[in-house]
Amino acid sequence: MSLRIGAKALAHMHTELGLAYPEEGCGVLLGRDVDAAREVLRAVALVNTLDDAKHRRYTISPDQFLAAERSAREAGLDVVGFFHSHPDHPARPSAFDLEHAWPWYSYVIVSVTHGRAADTTSWRLRDDRAAFEPETIETLREPEALARDGA
Repeated sequence: MSLRIGAKALAHMHTELGLAYPEEGCGVLLGRDVDAAREVLRAVALVNTLDDAKHRRYTISPDQFLAAERSAREAGLDVVGFFHSHPDHPARPSAFDLEHAWPWYSYVIVSVTHGRAADTTSWRLRDDRAAFEPETIETLREPEALARDGA
């Protein structure tokens, strides 16, 4: 399956993760599954609620997740994944990422170097939870996203 991200959502994600540097930034991806692809129309930045080690890990509070789900439903979308940064590290899942991930969702990881997005990858946890599989990322042209959104 491929992940198609709206250009504005991708730019917003990169900006927010750059602002979080040198800590890990995080957020949720709002969109829908369309045919054999997943479309992300909005990226919503959230607060990394981890008390310590924010420079190499993140957590999202249950309240933030529930609010994001409510917002998605109101917009006719779903929470289809999560995004976070790896400050000054490659955009590959860590052991912590593997341990805390859920199957079905897309996990976008952005390598942020000196406050700037350097590389963006996406991953899906296998159903057996043993490993992540890479997802192809495509940029979704905004007119396509708006047409599907009914705007």
